[in-house]
Amino acid sequence: MRIMAFDYGTKRIGIAVTDPMQIIATGLDTIHPMHIIDYLKKYLQTEQVERFIVGEPKQMDNTPSQSAIHVRGFVNLLKKTFPEVPIEMLDERFTSKMASAAIAQSGMGKKARQSKELVDTVSAVILLQSWMSKGF
Repeated sequence: MRIMAFDYGTKRIGIAVTDPMQIIATGLDTIHPMHIIDYLKKYLQTEQVERFIVGEPKQMDNTPSQSAIHVRGFVNLLKKTFPEVPIEMLDERFTSKMASAAIAQSGMGKKARQSKELVDTVSAVILLQSWMSKGF
């Protein structure tokens, strides 16, 4: 079964998944929040997902950031729609900066490096890799 991670934003949600053996995290897609539930329903028809990991936005002092209320709404929607899939929150501080740095170092062209969708997807991959490295 796969693990799926989300980097939630009000304009885009970056999505990453593990392989079925849960060894490698890869970017899956970037979806508008309005379409996420339909997207997940379709995905879960063909793939088994053991757990959702959702990035938890925090300030430097460890308090919730302004976007935390939107993330909580997203988590509640996931719980209501997919009650059989456990959800874990994981601190997402610095994932976007790390994603931007990784993209910059990848040798991609300027246009690709400026893609906000790519940053969101890579952020979800970094979030998932972070969760995996903790040995859950």
